[in-house]
Amino acid sequence: MNIYQHGLDRCAANYAALSPVSFVERSAEAFGDLPAVVHGARRYTWGQTRTRAARLAAALRAAGVGSGDTVSTMLANTPEMVEAHYAVPALGAVLNTLNTRLDASLLAWQLDHCESKVLITDTEFSPVIDKALSILKAEHRRTLAVIDVADSEYAGPGARLGGQEYEALLAAHEPLPRLEGPADEWDAIAVSYTSGTTGDPKGVVTHHRGAYLNAVCNATTWTMPHFPKYLWTLPMFHCNGWCFPWTVALLGGTHVCLRRVEAKAILDAMREHGADHYCAAPIVHNLIVNAPQAMREGIAQRVRGMVAGAAPPAAMIEGMAKIGFDITHVYGLTETYGPAAVCVQRPAWKQQSLSEQTRLNGRQGVRYALQEGMTVLDAETMAETPADGQTMGEIMFRGNIVMKGYLKNPEATRKAFAGGWFHSGDLGVIEADRYLKIKDRSKDVIISGGENISSIEVEDALYRHAAVLACAVVARPDPKWGESPVAYVELKPGSSVTAAELIAHCKSLLAGYKVPKEIRFEEIPKTSTGKIQKFALRERARSASAIE
Repeated sequence: MNIYQHGLDRCAANYAALSPVSFVERSAEAFGDLPAVVHGARRYTWGQTRTRAARLAAALRAAGVGSGDTVSTMLANTPEMVEAHYAVPALGAVLNTLNTRLDASLLAWQLDHCESKVLITDTEFSPVIDKALSILKAEHRRTLAVIDVADSEYAGPGARLGGQEYEALLAAHEPLPRLEGPADEWDAIAVSYTSGTTGDPKGVVTHHRGAYLNAVCNATTWTMPHFPKYLWTLPMFHCNGWCFPWTVALLGGTHVCLRRVEAKAILDAMREHGADHYCAAPIVHNLIVNAPQAMREGIAQRVRGMVAGAAPPAAMIEGMAKIGFDITHVYGLTETYGPAAVCVQRPAWKQQSLSEQTRLNGRQGVRYALQEGMTVLDAETMAETPADGQTMGEIMFRGNIVMKGYLKNPEATRKAFAGGWFHSGDLGVIEADRYLKIKDRSKDVIISGGENISSIEVEDALYRHAAVLACAVVARPDPKWGESPVAYVELKPGSSVTAAELIAHCKSLLAGYKVPKEIRFEEIPKTSTGKIQKFALRERARSASAIE
């Protein structure tokens, strides 16, 4: 034992486990009179929000919820969803935010898999939840407590399924004296399920330490000031809203809730409430870019957007710049709490042309400040690829902003962490300035005649046509080349273009073997977060090829 290990022990005065729950108590203490939540006609200060979360925590504790128990939510972006992010972790319980677009069988599977003890559900989703409850294992159905939320901003039909109504439940319980995190920051804070496009979904388990650090990273990455007005265009069920429920609490900001993600609703909220920050997948940013100019009038504040969820098309980044919105490009996965890398914009870039700025900003960038490692490795040898912008490998992470592992799936966890790194499944390159650039998901690379084609590169070319609103490129079987690219395209309202014209457009931008062999003008399947479901398009392409 050295001199610094003697008589210098941890104690309550000098050590606390990291948990984002502490941000809520601080904002209630320091900014209790300032606005915390805006939702339709409802307004809550930080003092009121802390009290409501503490009442919910007391109610859940009375229902038997404690350390290691799972509380599931089926909620839109409403005050109740914000409160769940504060109350559930304060009990040492684990938050499971369900995707509101899932079908009943998948919802039931997830509820059973994480052994949910309580379900808080919005009446809008009663039909699918009612069916899901009927599918649950019998014993689980008997013991699962259901709490209904009747949101003030939802006027549609929806039956109450549980024995308790949310507001009445809060009124019936005195708030806990304090919202406290766990004794061990390694304790689970949330379980979020991956899409499960092949086999069952995987339950990504995250911890208090990672959520705390990523919430701080969000603020530092964006240089967010105190009291931001954050607009909820990103579903809070997606990676716990990329940890922004806790980032907003850290900064004493305002949650501007949005139940429906539509261009008019987004721009109205920016104008009415002065919302100045928001996060979204590229397709949501495209809604804003392509909205009529009249919808954007009257928005005087500087608006800053964060984009992730897919490699953003260059045309989208350029379009946002032209309308005066500042876009920060981040990258990550559910397994990294949402964003864990950022394309930091260097001052010298402003001297470049707009097209070069767009190219630079379109990269995945460098690791978050509190993430210990991100690089591109050869998945077989685990050797780092050269920084030549050409040699592809797998993007990998390590550090505090990486999940605990997959719930009840030790084999998948072992594979994900092989070699001491988290394997993302994304293929990329390291450029000369050490910024990373995704080339494709490993499963999305098209191999045509022995040549690798990046679907992202082809999509970027398509997005540069003025008529294209959304597109996705996948492989279809080809008797000569093995695979060839096929493009699915949605056009902007009022626009028209032929397949031949789009193919000619691509030929002007791409090598011949990369040009789509076919253009299909069809609706593109998307997740509720706006991510394009390429697995469904691959199935569609294979089926169509079998018919031909």
